[in-house]
Amino acid sequence: MMTRFADKEKNLDRAALVLRIVLGAVFIAHGYQKVFGMGVLNVAGFFDTLGVPMAGIAGPFIAYLELLGGVAILLGGFTRVIALLLACDMLGAIILVHAKGGFFAPKGIELVFGIFGMAIALVFLGAGAYSIDAMLARRGAPTP
Repeated sequence: MMTRFADKEKNLDRAALVLRIVLGAVFIAHGYQKVFGMGVLNVAGFFDTLGVPMAGIAGPFIAYLELLGGVAILLGGFTRVIALLLACDMLGAIILVHAKGGFFAPKGIELVFGIFGMAIALVFLGAGAYSIDAMLARRGAPTP
C-alpha cells in the first residue's frame, strides 16, 4: 500500500488536482452567486457600499473572474495566471472587507485567508498532470 504513495511527482499531481477541484468549486459557486444571483450591476453596488475602489469596474470584473476563473482552475487551464488573479481577489477581500472583522469566521479573514493560500499554492505548483495545461504542454504549446 505504501508504494502507491512513494512517487513524489504523482503525489504532487494528485495534490494539484485536489487543490484545483476544491478551489475551482469554491470560486464557481461564488462567481455564480454574483453573476446570476445578485446580478453583476448589484455586485458593483454592493462593492461600492463596502468601499471597494472603482466598484463599477471591480464588481463585474470580480464576478466574472470568480465564475470563469473557477472553471479554468477546475479544468487546469491557464492555472498559474488565473490562480494569481484569484489570489489578488482574495487579498483585496482581506484588506478591504475582512481584516476589520478579526481572524475568525464568519466576518474575519479565516476563510478568505485559506482560499488565498490555496490560490498561491497553485501559482507555485501549477496545474499538475491532470489538466488542460499539461495536455497543451504535451502537444508542445506554450503554457503560462
